[in-house]
Amino acid sequence: MKKVIFVLMLVFVVMVVGSSDLLAQCAMCKATIKDNVESGQGIGQGLNKGILYLMSVPYIIGSFIAFFWYKSSKKNNEKQQFLDKIKSKFAK
Repeated sequence: MKKVIFVLMLVFVVMVVGSSDLLAQCAMCKATIKDNVESGQGIGQGLNKGILYLMSVPYIIGSFIAFFWYKSSKKNNEKQQFLDKIKSKFAK
């Protein structure tokens, strides 16, 4: 458990330290897209669709993980109930 906490803390620190460069790019991207939209180029619309695509992928992956986790736990629960029923019959 300590190892897991250590790894999570390390990932958090790396994300915080590495995010300072990412924040600097937001103003540049915003200005570029604003100029392209005002001049009539369609880059802004494509960028918006790309952002939505990138934003939806983690939710889709998380949904699949949750679904298979639920199915696995339900299967294990049914198996345990079946074994408990058999044990109770032999215990009598």
